[in-house]
Amino acid sequence: MTPFWLDRPTFVTGGSGLVGGWLVERLARAGADVVCLLRDWTPQSMLLSGEARRRVKLVAGDVCDAALLERVLGEYEIDTVIHLAAQTIVPIANRNPVSTFQTNIAGTWTLLEAARRSPRVRQIVVASSDKAYGDQATLPYSESTPLAGRYPYDVSKSCADLLAQSYAATYGLPVVVTRCGNFFGGGDLNWNRLVPGTIRSVLRGQRPVIRSDGQSIRDYFYVEDGAAAYMLLAERLADDGKLAGEAFNFSSENPLRAAEVVDHVLRAMDNGLRPEILGQASNEIGAQFLSAEKARRVLGWRPMFSFDAALQRTIAWYRRHIADAPAGEPASAQAGRFLPQSGQPAGEAAPCAIGAEDDNRGF
Repeated sequence: MTPFWLDRPTFVTGGSGLVGGWLVERLARAGADVVCLLRDWTPQSMLLSGEARRRVKLVAGDVCDAALLERVLGEYEIDTVIHLAAQTIVPIANRNPVSTFQTNIAGTWTLLEAARRSPRVRQIVVASSDKAYGDQATLPYSESTPLAGRYPYDVSKSCADLLAQSYAATYGLPVVVTRCGNFFGGGDLNWNRLVPGTIRSVLRGQRPVIRSDGQSIRDYFYVEDGAAAYMLLAERLADDGKLAGEAFNFSSENPLRAAEVVDHVLRAMDNGLRPEILGQASNEIGAQFLSAEKARRVLGWRPMFSFDAALQRTIAWYRRHIADAPAGEPASAQAGRFLPQSGQPAGEAAPCAIGAEDDNRGF
């Protein structure tokens, strides 16, 4: 890691999620002065259960609260913003699209507007998703592929992505966009997702479950590579302001079918269980994967880990921590007690959720 981050005031939304936890840990190790916005208190999350919690500032609040965001950016003299907060669970988006739109779309414009009004903010990284591209005939997606989300979650990411581009084009806001595939790695407590759910099933001697037909094709992107990519992109934006408004795909460029991922896990864990295939997934695209050629060419980026090496690290994390994981964790994601907000008692939900841009689904 470079000295770029030493003592740099950095604001992270969605820090209690999968990517956020690893990102905050990496930022703290780099010496950054990190401020995290949290709505939900999630004791089992990477952020709150690890050592990084002792080295960062935690602010209770909602990404849709404009006054709060302006206060945080001003009082903590924030220089760099990494916006991960999102409602990322597809079945929830299908059942309750309005809350997803509020968080993913309104939360993004609220943050961008607060940053526009803050004279000290110099770099902003907004997490979009490969889902923003929608269903396309030509694969892999490149950054020139039109954004054409159709289903609620996908539409929310298309809109957030376009909002970031609009603020860069209209106001000169120094913002760049990341588009990543399905994150996986240690620390993911959403057991309905494919990788953690499969690992936990094997550790318990149970058949893993694939809720689709197992044929959906996705990028599976290791979370430590994702955290490093966000930091690298912020550094490159600081060096070259002409990158403002640009989007970058990050991918291991090794797309896999859901059934193949389960097979990889079973082989890595030396287990002969056969998965149960439910065939129940709906409102999801059959094949989505990315080209990272632009990130390699412009940013000099490369993933640090192969898929198999990343999977071994992930399995090792769950072997160490699975005994501490709650048996009935809901699919909604790592939901803990709500942090109290101004005028709001603990345990009461605020209207706009804070999660993290983990963008992974159980297939």
